[in-house]
Amino acid sequence: MGVGVAAVSIWMVALSAFDIRERRLPNWLTLSGAVLIVCVSAVAGRGAGALAGAAALSVLYLGVHLLSPRAMGGGDVKLAVGLGALTGAFGVDVWLLAALAAPMLTALLALGAAARGIRTVPHGPSMCVASAAAVVLVLA
Repeated sequence: MGVGVAAVSIWMVALSAFDIRERRLPNWLTLSGAVLIVCVSAVAGRGAGALAGAAALSVLYLGVHLLSPRAMGGGDVKLAVGLGALTGAFGVDVWLLAALAAPMLTALLALGAAARGIRTVPHGPSMCVASAAAVVLVLA
């Protein structure tokens, strides 16, 4: 389990750093992580939850992206596949906590940024932090 936690942590840090610096999430990083998480979840006997979580979160994010592409980028939609799978593998309650916490965290960051004259904040880091926190609550 320690190797898996370390690998997912490194993946999330890399994604967050990239999104903060470049304001985009690269396909090679979002999609490779999603595939790996789904595969590991399936081997661990949690494949159905991972697939359901991935589908639900990515459909939700895709809907937001289609309604307002400037509000949410395609990289966030692709990241939702991996993070939805990760949180879904641990159950509906973990998935729901992460799904609700991510936009709330981004909104709080946006308020703080706006006070300093910054117009936008990336959503990927909030997605990663919310997902990690939700999973940690279950593992702790």
